[in-house]
Formats: sequence, C-alpha cells, structure tokens
Amino acid sequence: MPLSDNLPVIDDRRYGDILEELRTRIPRYTPEWQGWTDLNDSDPGITISQLLAWLTDMMIHRMSKVPALNYIKFLELIGVELRPAQPALAEIEFPVLPDHSRSYAIVPSRTQVSAEAEDGGAPIVFETDTAIYALTAQLRFVQVFNGLNYLDASEDNRNLGGFLPFGNTAKVGSAMYLGFAYTAEYPGPQEFPRIDLDLTVMVDLEPGTGAAFYRCVDSRRREFPSARIAWESWNGADWQSLDLVVDETLALTRSGHIVLRTPDPGVLQPVKVGDLGARQEGYFVRARLMTSAYERVPTIRGVRANTVRATQAETVTDEVLGGSNGMREQVFTLESRPVLLNSLRLEIDEGDGLQPWTRVDDFFSSAVDDTHYVLNATTGEVRLGGVRFDDNLHGHVPVANPSNPNSNVVAREYRFGGGKRGNVKGRTLTTLVTSVEGIDDGNVTNLSPAYSGREEETLDEARNRASRSLRSRSRAVSVDDFEQLAQEAANVKRAKALPLYHPNFPETPIPGVVSVIVVPDSDSAQPTPSEGTLRTVCAYLDERRLLTSEVFVLKPTYQRVEVRADIILLDDADLLKVKTAIEEELSRYFHPLNGGDDGLGWPFGGRIFFSKVVNRVFRIAGVASIESLEILLDDDPKEKCADVDLKPNALTYSTKHQMSVHYDFGEESL
Repeated sequence: MPLSDNLPVIDDRRYGDILEELRTRIPRYTPEWQGWTDLNDSDPGITISQLLAWLTDMMIHRMSKVPALNYIKFLELIGVELRPAQPALAEIEFPVLPDHSRSYAIVPSRTQVSAEAEDGGAPIVFETDTAIYALTAQLRFVQVFNGLNYLDASEDNRNLGGFLPFGNTAKVGSAMYLGFAYTAEYPGPQEFPRIDLDLTVMVDLEPGTGAAFYRCVDSRRREFPSARIAWESWNGADWQSLDLVVDETLALTRSGHIVLRTPDPGVLQPVKVGDLGARQEGYFVRARLMTSAYERVPTIRGVRANTVRATQAETVTDEVLGGSNGMREQVFTLESRPVLLNSLRLEIDEGDGLQPWTRVDDFFSSAVDDTHYVLNATTGEVRLGGVRFDDNLHGHVPVANPSNPNSNVVAREYRFGGGKRGNVKGRTLTTLVTSVEGIDDGNVTNLSPAYSGREEETLDEARNRASRSLRSRSRAVSVDDFEQLAQEAANVKRAKALPLYHPNFPETPIPGVVSVIVVPDSDSAQPTPSEGTLRTVCAYLDERRLLTSEVFVLKPTYQRVEVRADIILLDDADLLKVKTAIEEELSRYFHPLNGGDDGLGWPFGGRIFFSKVVNRVFRIAGVASIESLEILLDDDPKEKCADVDLKPNALTYSTKHQMSVHYDFGEESL
C-alpha cells in the first residue's frame, strides 16, 4: 500500500556507540597527554567528544538514508505503491441432504466454509460470492450421444476422470445428457423445481508439449464460440428448449459456470436415456450440438451442480471507528485487516444522518467539499480529507457531531483476508462455518485447489516493477514486458516468455506468437498454476498485448532430479546429520523457485553441471571425499561425470536423493 509506510526513520540510536569508540581511542591517539585520565562527562575533552559524536551520528545516519528516501519519494512521484495482498478463489460444492423436505436448498451469499491451515494457525475462511439454488436431486447420470451410440460417462464424471461430451468427432446432433434423480430418502414431491440451475463445468486444458496451456483470447471484443449448443429438457413427450442465462464456458471450451432456467414444477418429466436400465430413470437436461466447428474436440473433467465460487475473505458489518473532531487529516483504523480494496462502505454522520463516503487512491484530484477517503488496505487505516498542498485543501473535513461525538464514523461493511495461505489444496474446504438448512455439511468441499492468493508486494518487488514498468508503460511488447506483466497479474513468482513459440507447433517458429510459462509462488516441490491462475494471467496480458500478437500461457514442464552418491565422512562427523544436510542442500539446489546458483530458482532449461553438484555436496561440513556420484533425470541414469541437459525450457525438482555415507575406517554407514 502507500510507500510512506516504508520511509526510513531518522533517529540518533548510534550516538552511544560513537562516543564509546572515541573514549577507547583517546590513549592511542593522544599518548603525549599522559595526564588525560579523566574520561567522565565533566571533562572538557569528553564534552567536545560528545558533540562530535552527535554530529557524526547525524551526518552518517542521514547520508545512509538519503538514497533510500529519494528512491521511495521517486516511486511515489510516478504513482507506484505496494500492491496489497490478494485473496484466493475457489469453487465449493454444497450437496443437499437426501432426506431434505424440499426439492432444493438456498445457499445464501457470504456463506462461510473453512479449511485447516497447514501452518497450524487460524482456519482459512472462504465466503461464497453469490447465492445459489442447491438441488436435492443428485446429478447421478451422464450419457454421451456421439451421433450413433450412447456412452455412459457417469463414473468418469463422478471421479473427475474426464470424458468427451460429444464423442470423438463432435458432429452436429451429438449431445451430452445430464440426469438428476432423487434418492429413496427424499420425502418431498417427485418433481423438478423451477430454479436457475447452476452447473459448474471443469474443462481439460489443451495438452501442449509437456505442459498444459491456455490461449488468451481478445478481451476487447465479443468472443464467438466455435459451436452452437441448444440446452433442452424432456417434458414427457418431446425435448423443449431451456433458457440459457449464463455460459462462461464458451460452448464447453473452457471451465466456468452455465446457468439454465428450468420450467415450472411438473413440466420436466423423468426419462430413461440410452441403455441405463429401469433403475436409472432421471430428470434429464441435454446439451445438443446445433453447429460444430471445434478446432479441438472439447474434453470435460467433470460437471457439478450445487457449486459456487467463493473468496478467501470474511465480512465485517457495522464497525464503529470513532468520532470526527473537525480536524484535518483524521485517521481511523479498522479492526481487521488486510482489507479487500473495494469492499469498504464508509459512512459518516455530520448531523444529517449517516452518509456514504467514496474511496479514492489519493486526494490530489479531490475538491475541498468532496467526501473522499483513502484506505491503506494493509494496515486498515482510513484517512479523511483536509490535506494541504498547492496552497489548497483537498478533501472534505468532517465536522464534529455534538449529538454523536464518539461514534459517528462507521464502517458499514468491509471484507478482510488475502495472502498466499489461501491457496489451499483440493478437498480441504470441508467445514461449514455458517449453518445452511438442508445442506449436507459433512460433504461440503472444494474439488479443485484454490488459486490467485498472494502476499502484499515487498518494497524490493515494487522497485523492480517500477523500473520495468517505466520501460513497458503497461504494454506487452518485449520479452521482459511479458514476464513482468505476468508476475503482476496473479500469484506468479517466476515467468518465462518464449517469442515465436506456439505450443501446438513447438519445432516451428511462428511469427506473432508469444508463449509465457508461469510458475506460482507455492510451497510445493512442483509449483503448478491452476486453470484459474492461467486464465487470470491470460486476461491481464490480453489487455496489454499488441493487436497483432497471439498469446498463450503455459504450465511449466518439470523433470525430476535424483542424486545417488557414496560419500566418505570425516572421523568426527555425525552420519545422520551430514546425510540429512546433503539431501536438503541438493533438494534446495534443484528447487524451481529457490534453487540454482543464485538461489532465485533453477534456470529454465538450464544444464545440470556435474562439477557444481559435486561442489554442493562438499559444501556440507563433515564431507571428506566422494567415492561415486550419479545423476538420474526422470529415473533415467545419466553418464557418470558428465553434464546433464534438460528439455527446452524445463525446470528441475527433486523429492528424494539416495546418499550412502560412511567413515573411511569402519563398517558403520547410513
């Protein structure tokens, strides 16, 4: 947030150190003054030394802080501030109890679900962004009609194994059938309700060369799907069309939500589709191909009902911040933080009731009567107007309210949360914090990992971003521009731009194509971006690319490195301690984020030099010599004493190493 929080504080804490040094140098530099033995404060010489110590401390301290101070002021001048922490996003499924008395349950907006934190801290809470109707009938059957035959994909859909919704060829007339059925425990009327049926479709990404990728479409114009799909339901005599409210999947070519408006209760009738048998009768809706021009036949990992998008945040309402006193630049602090930037609704009562105020980034453009405030999302500080510059006041100063002197500034609502810890794994959001009638709280979960959570930007990261953004001016033109912007877009720690590289034609340079490999900031041995991260980076780059550029965002390709070595230790070395230290050192060296010679991550496609691996082993205290050392790449032993080449632009990782350590004089070994 505001860089002023990082301004260096100039103080006099080193005065005592300088004075003590002067005292110790008196006998050395004034040997002719044998009589100077009184080093107390009453001595005139000590008084002069104290004065010099004070002047020296002030001068040294200020001079050392001037470069940092000037740099921060320059960043403020060009409008660079620290990016606040970003909350993670997740898709959460809310199954309904099979014996629920109604045909659906309503999951309200801001319903909370939590996961246990891996660091042992407070639970990580997510809130749903919208309300949904959760069906009591379960999505039990999935049938695929390829134009000739029916194929049962129910099991593949249930296990997220993946299936082709329109068969291998996706011909016109092919269809995907989704069947809903009540269980025997359901006591309510056997009919399908009239609701907005929200389906979450998880689409498999197109396979690239060793990595999945996502193609960035032009977000500045309307997107046109490669096929036209008719959504229909069975009314007992014929298939009738359903109203399509939302289709985020672009005709099943990417993951997203599909919202269908079902007919009145009793209109949609049960039917048997394909060769399911009498026991598998259900209320079916189908997606039928009207036109088909898919460049690549879509593959779906799974379809889920009763699923809604959630944000790693908690909502606070009606928090009293204090009372205004009529002074300029008043500051109030929110109790919870970090704050989601656009979530705060601030209201102030100046005598005419609570009135809403508007958040701005700064007061430079605010007139003296504008009811504006500035929020520091990291610290939770709310700063009001009355800022003076250019000999004018900017921003309205709220007057004191005699009838409500201590509580007329109210945060009507805000949300707080964010950070990398919100990127929880799949099937870990399992605790329903907010009770919802009819929901099976024992089976609430997130099928896929959460994504896009990241920490607040550090000052060093802001410095690097500022220098590169001045060159790029928020436009993706050069290789450095694409890499910098990709890191800005989401929780991306490293990025590698590949000009002229098309993932479908890796051996052929394609003019106008740029592919960007992104590596998220993760504690995993193989940091892999989720589809949500890929789409987020895509959207960000697409707004900033040249019109003639085609952009792809790729997952990284990883190759596992294993080192097997026979090592002799010094006589006084601890076998277990040295062995553990060697394994940790090698795992760190090959890490994609923290490895390499510089500790900034293994270079993309970087060669493994045998001599450097040997040197890493010798860095560990207690190692006397190396009898043998072998490098395995993806379980393939490489030539001894030879360097190892990776695949183009691949990264290394390691999960284990086999170290045999022993003394030179005995049989004891590990």
